[in-house]
Amino acid sequence: MTQTHPDYQLSQLDQLEAESIHIFREVAAEFEKPVLMFSGGKDSIVMLRLAEKAFYPAKIPFPVLQVDTGYDFPEVLATRDSWVSRLGVRLVVASVEEAIAKGIVVDDGKTSRNRLQIGTLLNAIEEEGFTAAFGGGRRDEEKARAKERVYSHRDEFGQWDPKMQRPELWSLYNGRIHGGEHMRIFPLSNWTELDIWHYLGQEQIEIPSIYFSHQRRVFERDGMLLSESEHNPCRPGETVEERTVRFRTVGDLTLTGCVESSASTIDEIIDEIAVATLTERGATRGDDRFSEAAMEDRKKEGYF
Repeated sequence: MTQTHPDYQLSQLDQLEAESIHIFREVAAEFEKPVLMFSGGKDSIVMLRLAEKAFYPAKIPFPVLQVDTGYDFPEVLATRDSWVSRLGVRLVVASVEEAIAKGIVVDDGKTSRNRLQIGTLLNAIEEEGFTAAFGGGRRDEEKARAKERVYSHRDEFGQWDPKMQRPELWSLYNGRIHGGEHMRIFPLSNWTELDIWHYLGQEQIEIPSIYFSHQRRVFERDGMLLSESEHNPCRPGETVEERTVRFRTVGDLTLTGCVESSASTIDEIIDEIAVATLTERGATRGDDRFSEAAMEDRKKEGYF
């Protein structure tokens, strides 16, 4: 005999999953040409899993877009290729290197590859004609992201005006856009870092190995542990040493720090971040430390 839950209530994860799946289906029905922005990190992988569920048994009806800085972790690229191969989705790679070569963005030797992603992404969206782009931003990550709605309007220049956002009363979304404009969509807006990890464990989802504890050659800079790399030479006074670390977020390896940790399983990671006092971006993303408004400034220009 089938057992029914006595109070007919969905769990918190089930509710979050249902809301996100609803958003994916709404966008697929409303917009002519959506795309899923994919970094290879835990949040974008959860988005892929949710999109897979939203349209199963059919294939995901839109491509995946990755902005390749040229400084991505090899483990992340390997996981990306594994997911794309299994799901059979079209992968669009927007290369920062190619954008520099074509004069789309300018490498002045001072601007980070992470910031150069902005022009590279906007060019890819324009060239492909995407009208909606799913992003993995969550409100708990950073205060600028806490300002953003589920449907985030971008003008014909790809820019975001936080004062001109549309109301979303009763989870009703306004997706009207003019020619040249597009909408950023954030299905994980109401998720937290802990929710993401609980879901990864529940679904037994494949993620890059660098999220788990491992030995790595690192050096300290600006209070962060950065990976030794040809793209990230040490400065005078910096010393490389091997430590037991893991990453809480992934991105440009020249700006993405790791944390000392012995957490080698999802349960251990959940125990670790449950008592953390800093978000993953605040603790390990150098590009968010340039100023108090660093993330908001980049988002206004067209960042994820």
